[in-house]
Amino acid sequence: MTEEERYELFEEINELIDIYNEFCPIQESSAVVVDAVKMTITEMIKYIIKDKTEIESLIQFLESSDFYTAPASTKFHGDFKGGLACHTLMVIKQSLLFAQPMLSNFFMSPGAEKYKISAKDVFLCALCHDFCKTNFYEIEYRNAKDLNGNWIKKPFYKTKSDNRNLGHGNESVLLMLQVMPSLINNRPVLEAVSRHMGFSDLSDSETYNYSVILQNPLVILLQTADQTAAQWFNF
Repeated sequence: MTEEERYELFEEINELIDIYNEFCPIQESSAVVVDAVKMTITEMIKYIIKDKTEIESLIQFLESSDFYTAPASTKFHGDFKGGLACHTLMVIKQSLLFAQPMLSNFFMSPGAEKYKISAKDVFLCALCHDFCKTNFYEIEYRNAKDLNGNWIKKPFYKTKSDNRNLGHGNESVLLMLQVMPSLINNRPVLEAVSRHMGFSDLSDSETYNYSVILQNPLVILLQTADQTAAQWFNF
């Protein structure tokens, strides 16, 4: 990448961070401003994506699915209504914050000339990485006692029994391509979303030569952002 391209990359990264800070959707106390989560994601999409058709397709997918109401998991990080959107936004934030130091370091490496990374790439990796969790969970009820010792029906999230799954990352890739077909030739983004779970989501055959995938800086960036969002901030 040229110096001009790198400058544009980091300028747009900073603009996206400014959008996040403007709406303050997730407070330092971990309190969530629900309306601000959707607004932040929408404004980021409108800023970083230039094609109006892709903007409309992406926003329509998010709003027509349960993206903004689904949990991020059944019992771990983000196991609450709206947890998926909160987790996604935290991964976006972490990706943006880590992007400049990580990519600046990567650009000094011998293999840097193989990759041309944009702020749009960084954003879309984070936004789309858990698309597989849309329309994935359902609410069921179990018997439990309330604080007064009375039996009640307590709701909990459960994975739908009729889900068909090609793997966590690969399912997200499929949905991402349905929404934004233009990404079909953007291999760095496809690899990052497909492999964002690291070794935990790979078959034996997929682990072969996995080190080559790790040469892609977006893979490392997304894995780091995803883990820190969940483990450091519980989103």
